[in-house]
Amino acid sequence: MDYRQELRFGLFPSPEAAAAERTLLLAEVAEVSGYDLVTLQDHPYQAKHLDALTLLTVIAARSSSLRVALNVANLPLRPPVVLAKSIATLDRLTGGRAELGLGAGAFWDAIAAAGGRRLTPGQSVDALREGIEVIRGVWGVDGSGAVRVDGEHYRVVGLHPGPAPAHPVEIWLGAYKPRMLRLTGRYADGWLPSMGYAAPDVLSEMNATIDAAARDAGRDPAGVRRLYNVMGSFGAAGGGPGLHGSPADWAEQLAALTLGEGMSTFILASDDVDVVRRFGEEVAPLVRDLVDAGRGGTAASVATPPLEPAGDDVWDESTRPRFPAPATYAYTAAQQAAPQHLVDVHDGLRAELERLDDLVLQVAEGRLTVGDARSAINRMTLRQNNWTLGAYCEQYCRIVTAHHSLEDASVFPHLRRIEGAGPVIDRLTAEHRVIHDLLEAFDRALVELVATPDGGVDRLRAVIDRFGGALRSHLVYEERELMHPLAQAGFY
Repeated sequence: MDYRQELRFGLFPSPEAAAAERTLLLAEVAEVSGYDLVTLQDHPYQAKHLDALTLLTVIAARSSSLRVALNVANLPLRPPVVLAKSIATLDRLTGGRAELGLGAGAFWDAIAAAGGRRLTPGQSVDALREGIEVIRGVWGVDGSGAVRVDGEHYRVVGLHPGPAPAHPVEIWLGAYKPRMLRLTGRYADGWLPSMGYAAPDVLSEMNATIDAAARDAGRDPAGVRRLYNVMGSFGAAGGGPGLHGSPADWAEQLAALTLGEGMSTFILASDDVDVVRRFGEEVAPLVRDLVDAGRGGTAASVATPPLEPAGDDVWDESTRPRFPAPATYAYTAAQQAAPQHLVDVHDGLRAELERLDDLVLQVAEGRLTVGDARSAINRMTLRQNNWTLGAYCEQYCRIVTAHHSLEDASVFPHLRRIEGAGPVIDRLTAEHRVIHDLLEAFDRALVELVATPDGGVDRLRAVIDRFGGALRSHLVYEERELMHPLAQAGFY
């Protein structure tokens, strides 16, 4: 059964203390490769693991688009009031990018050794239900004022709720047994099993249990998100659990799980940089196309503009439309302010690009060894003018993207109403898409320099040269062709 939920793709790396930099690198690769979220297992008693919530906070702070979630939080060792406040804080500080995977607990000897209370299976389910009520009360979901939960395992009487999360944080339950599945259907926002514990051939029966409980509670079963922790290896198809074969084979297997079993968020458990990259860049787009086609739509794709910046000229100037400038014109100082403001903004981007070129040049010219550069970028401490190379590149990419997004969303539709401006606006919009692709290529090259230093510097240098040439030419073209439309109509 397909619940027709939005497809999402996530990463489930190991929070090993001895490999913390690898985990942070994997999160960077995930963001560059188009993932939607990063999740971490939570075993506070495990001496070899970093604290999952702290590590998750660092990952969120170093990314701009990734959602983050515990997969799943160990409720017996995380008091629900404190956990609710931690997740709400993370959600507010990341602009609404936190979710909460939640578990009833396992490995009770270890939990007891860490000071937690040992519970029977039945007690742990009851405690989880009470914990959900406490968490949602702290978030102020029910709007009833003071939090009052007089349970057997958690007792909260008269606590003032807050702070509220920035968005409605979803609670996903790691559930396998019938009682936990029924709890998921009645109370949770999502179901989060792992392929190693719930193979694809048992998903249908487990989904049916969730669906029946949801309907009994007056809920739409499709409102319960279906997530799935998956694993696998690329190569020849073989036996055993997990995904096998080529990226296309993986995509077919995952699409079948969406269209046949309703699973819609696939979270890859892997610490291999190449596997993580291929899952995001090759598998996920194919899954989206197959699911879209299976749902009766047309395969989703973004048309590549008929543009290819290359060579000394960067863009083919003969294909660029021109705005029909008036034969004579005289603009007031106020009218000239708008096009001058565009030039000022572009000058800032050009200055930033020069600084970025210099940072990359230091690596390319050997003023820093590749080994030193790799180590420094991993630690984000390669500094020039108080910027780390990775952080600086990330911020610059955000500036360019934000500038183009503003033009595309607000300025261009306004200017399009001017007679003769339409072809120019179409071309500028198309060039924005190409520059966006070049930005993504630059991000990938930066990550590849960390993961595979041999030849990585040359690729990074080539990519930044291509991106810089395309952007500089684009800025000049935009200034030239928008001078008259901006003087005549302003930005808004």
